[in-house]
Amino acid sequence: MIRSMTGFTRESRAFEWGTLTVEIGSVNSRYQEISLRLPRELASFEPSVSALLRKGLGRGKIRLTGEILWAPRYRAVVIDRNVLGEYHTQLRELAEELGEKNPPELQTLLTLPGVFDSPSALSLVEREAGDALEEILQSAIASLKAMRQQEGDHLAGVMKGYLEAFSRGVEDLEIYWNSRKDALLEETRARISALLEGVTGEADPGRIMQEIVLLGDKWDISEEFDRSKSHVLQFRSIMDGKASEGRKLDFLLQEMNREVNTMGSKITDADLRWKVVDLKTLLEKIREQVQNVE
Repeated sequence: MIRSMTGFTRESRAFEWGTLTVEIGSVNSRYQEISLRLPRELASFEPSVSALLRKGLGRGKIRLTGEILWAPRYRAVVIDRNVLGEYHTQLRELAEELGEKNPPELQTLLTLPGVFDSPSALSLVEREAGDALEEILQSAIASLKAMRQQEGDHLAGVMKGYLEAFSRGVEDLEIYWNSRKDALLEETRARISALLEGVTGEADPGRIMQEIVLLGDKWDISEEFDRSKSHVLQFRSIMDGKASEGRKLDFLLQEMNREVNTMGSKITDADLRWKVVDLKTLLEKIREQVQNVE
């Protein structure tokens, strides 16, 4: 299964006391990061909201925003005299300390936090808004998961195309290698022979074979072909699994890239090197998609 980390959803419900709206957006992240922005009336529910998001969604940077639009009869507010008085006293004392002649006017303090309160609304939240928030949140999580799954299906199709091209590239490279390795080995033998003749004045056949055998262990890339094919099978198995495992795919891509880099470091044939570049390009395209996988 492939599921994307990117998605957005918005859920809204109307109640007698007003309209509750929840928006959830998610983008790529190495880990699960949750950010909440709830109105003051719902602040006490942040721990439960966070727990639901952690349980319902995988990794990604997740941001939730909640909003309450109160019905007209619940919008009536009162001034908290104690809070307003405390603000005024502190600001007046500060003005005296700073030598300000004019103390702050009361109307400038009305926008400060806690001055206005709505007892009816806060009381209602304790009874009903908590249940309503959980209901809407569950629906929003399900909607976001569906969107991330839809995007993940698209990612899977793109990655399978690139993976198939990579698999064909490895097979083509192996066929080309098998057709050229004898000639390349002969070229290597000739270079070693010429080098030994230049150093010792003559080339001992036994010494040449010894050098070729030692070089052959480092020169042959048959094992890299086998491991690359095995990695492709494992990649497909993970993609078709029951869970979305983007981090595992990312680690596997690192191994696949390591095998291709090893091929490039061992071979000297120019055409083979260009084929290796093509394989590395395909792996980079796959990696770009994997970065979006949950």
